[in-house]
Amino acid sequence: MYMNAIDDFVTKLPKAELHVHIEGTLEPELMFAIAERNGIALPYASVEALRAAYSFRRLQDFLDIYYRGMGVLLHEQDFYDLTWAYLEKARSQNVLHAEIFFDPQGHTVRGVAFETALDGIWRALRDGADRLGISAKLILCFLRHLDADDAMRTLDQALAYKDRIVAVGLDSSELGHPPEKFKAVFDRARAEGFLTVAHAGEEGPPAYVWQALDELGVARIDHGNRALEDDALVRRLAADKTPLTVCPLSNLRLCVVDDMAAHPLAEMIERGLFVTVNSDDPSYFGGYMNENYRAVADALDLSRDTLAEVARNGFEAAFLTDAEKAALTAKLDAYLASA
Repeated sequence: MYMNAIDDFVTKLPKAELHVHIEGTLEPELMFAIAERNGIALPYASVEALRAAYSFRRLQDFLDIYYRGMGVLLHEQDFYDLTWAYLEKARSQNVLHAEIFFDPQGHTVRGVAFETALDGIWRALRDGADRLGISAKLILCFLRHLDADDAMRTLDQALAYKDRIVAVGLDSSELGHPPEKFKAVFDRARAEGFLTVAHAGEEGPPAYVWQALDELGVARIDHGNRALEDDALVRRLAADKTPLTVCPLSNLRLCVVDDMAAHPLAEMIERGLFVTVNSDDPSYFGGYMNENYRAVADALDLSRDTLAEVARNGFEAAFLTDAEKAALTAKLDAYLASA
């Protein structure tokens, strides 16, 4: 009975999603449909065979299949369809605002123009605002396994689209690719007016979180699980109220944690960290926002008040004006008053 009540509470809870890779929302059914449309043969016999391949033991296992999957995306309409499908799913789960990562280098290396990907995503975001009432921001992520010069060239391409791209981030293989490798790129991005975020402390050590803060000047840390290993870092993150965009089901599927009951989210909250819950790459990791909220509510025995506070953090940490945040949190407060 308790979990049924929590399920209903989570379903109706207004939320913001701050850590989702649009390429990681490519469901197998849509992947196959786009592949057929584009005359691409996939190395899987069926949707079921593709899903069966989603057994990851580490981040790199996932990335290998992730990059293979995005290879079906060739045309503006492909990127539109991908983004629209995510927005419909997010809105059905009461996500009111989403801040979406995209990986242009994963497309330009395949001969797909930067503008092709951006135009398709952007057109869907505008339609999402008009037709679904979901607001969205776009964050360009640099692939950290590539060199900083490649990232700088990608930043060059982004400069003409400051009206569409709110921030730059850093993702892909973390180990062996410390944030400091991209200091010059991030310095220039900030000088050009972009906000900055970075994946850090997922597989990488606490030192990577320090570097993201000190070398890249980030406003948010994406993941940040391993920050808990460094007490001084925890104190700093808590004092500065630095948002952590935590992704529970991702952590489970990539074996960052062995069991959801061992997930560090509850300890993060207890130690005063400013945490949010997000889906990361939901088509690969078994769940969107509601599934992530339910997973931690169940495994960590989180109360409705705690879940509501995590949802409030999502709106507060968003790259929105104070007025926009107030409008969204008012919807959260109205729901909580009636729940």
